[in-house]
Amino acid sequence: MDNPQLKLRNQICFPIYSVSRLITKSYKPYLDKLGLTYPQYLVLLVLWENDKLTVNQITEKLLLNTNTLSPLLKRMEKMELLQRNRSNKDERSVIIQLTVKGKQLKTLAIPIPKNLIKTLLTENISMGKVIELRDMLNEWIKILTNNTKNLE
Repeated sequence: MDNPQLKLRNQICFPIYSVSRLITKSYKPYLDKLGLTYPQYLVLLVLWENDKLTVNQITEKLLLNTNTLSPLLKRMEKMELLQRNRSNKDERSVIIQLTVKGKQLKTLAIPIPKNLIKTLLTENISMGKVIELRDMLNEWIKILTNNTKNLE
């Protein structure tokens, strides 16, 4: 007997996973022009918003583990996009700061979100629906983040 709960088409996670992969793929041509990967772009978005953050602050904002983020930050430092410096207040804490080159990329990146949104809008999908979906996904992020904290 087939269980409808175990059919791929009935899963909420699969379309979210697939859309995430496809959106990331859609960013690639824009990011290639800047010499960035999507995770590097996310780090820069965080730092363009608030420069001089600790590694832990960035991991919290991006929902990443430190062991995932640290190699990424090292590569970005080699690319001269950011600097990693030990905090004077706490030796265990590393402060991440944009370089001039990292700050300059912000200007080049400004059209990227608008260009990507253009690909998502159709007769049936308005900007309002895109914003509504984004807001709902952000709510789910809060809910799931709290749920996973309770599991730890």
